[in-house]
Amino acid sequence: MTAMLNTFQQGAHPVLPRPDHDERAAQEFTKSLKGFVQSGLLPGLGPVFKHRAAPAYQRAQGTAPADRHAIRKAMVGDVYFQHYAATNRIAQELLWDSVIDTIDRQLPEIEARARALSAASPAPLETADDFATPRYVTALDIHCMPGGYAEAGEIAAGALYDRGVYLYAMGYMGPANDDMGRSVANYIRRTMPDFAPKRILDMGCTVGHSTLPFKEAFPEAEVIGIDVAGPQVRYAHARAAGMGFDVGFLQRNAEATGFEAGSFDLIVSHILLHETSGKAMPAIIRECHRLLAPGGLMIHADLPPFDLMDPFTQFILDNETWYNNEPFWGAMREIDQVALATAAGFADVRFDTAPMAIMEFAASDESYTEAAAESLAERDFTAGEYAPGGGWEVLIGKKP
Repeated sequence: MTAMLNTFQQGAHPVLPRPDHDERAAQEFTKSLKGFVQSGLLPGLGPVFKHRAAPAYQRAQGTAPADRHAIRKAMVGDVYFQHYAATNRIAQELLWDSVIDTIDRQLPEIEARARALSAASPAPLETADDFATPRYVTALDIHCMPGGYAEAGEIAAGALYDRGVYLYAMGYMGPANDDMGRSVANYIRRTMPDFAPKRILDMGCTVGHSTLPFKEAFPEAEVIGIDVAGPQVRYAHARAAGMGFDVGFLQRNAEATGFEAGSFDLIVSHILLHETSGKAMPAIIRECHRLLAPGGLMIHADLPPFDLMDPFTQFILDNETWYNNEPFWGAMREIDQVALATAAGFADVRFDTAPMAIMEFAASDESYTEAAAESLAERDFTAGEYAPGGGWEVLIGKKP
């Protein structure tokens, strides 16, 4: 594994937007504000519900709030919850705004570097001006990201996503924003030491931050990332080249990729499924089965389904549906994903947890900064925070 900097400092690469002093200060403020929401405001929601909102709901309704919908009705009128929700939304919007000035100031320079890097890379790059981007991606600005993932332009949306996701995760994605991919790759090597995929597909790769760890873990494999957003794919290709990776990036739809049947040994995704739709998700699972060779694995990393959480935790996480432009967030977690994958033909379908790679690294590497290691060790990854439970929930299926 590449030596880490402090996890709270994003590692530089040739196409990453480079803030000046004032821009960096504004971006660090937005990251700190999100941290305050999680550590300073979120813990108060439980006592407010238990001692104020739930008793008021019971007096009015004659019954205790039993599910996440009833809990929301109990909480939404409470001034403390309103303060929490409003501050969380403001922090989300501020983080994107804090990055836009940096990108606007140096976009021609970044685009020129990206074109040069991609031209020199032997790995394939494929985009299409007439690509039919699904409406569930274009209908709204997911994560409140201005313009959305697929906004017209060469790579600006990719640059915004790369820096913005680092701020959103408050640094807990690691210097390369790659904790999800690294966590899943580590999980595979730990639990399946004899598995050696020759061809790997990352669905919904955005800027390829979770794709590259699979090239590190399986250097002899061909690794391909696909996404429906052209700016993300172009940025991902240049980013990978600038970081020294020969990884292909193609503009393809995970519902119908166009690849030959049985042409992959491992298919992964990282927080993709909750950004699709009720119609798209089953199609993606079926496409995974079609694309895998016999014995191949499908692994989708996300947060847990609702039936693995208590109702109050469901309520907290469902705030993404209500306040962060994630319309399928809650609906996806109500789907029986095991049954869905089984119906598509997968065997040995199960959920498991892939521990966060950054936490494992902090616990094991003596070169890791002491302050960062202590911060990770003391951090309580509770509901509503990044990676609840300190790990990523993975849906695993094997093609017989």
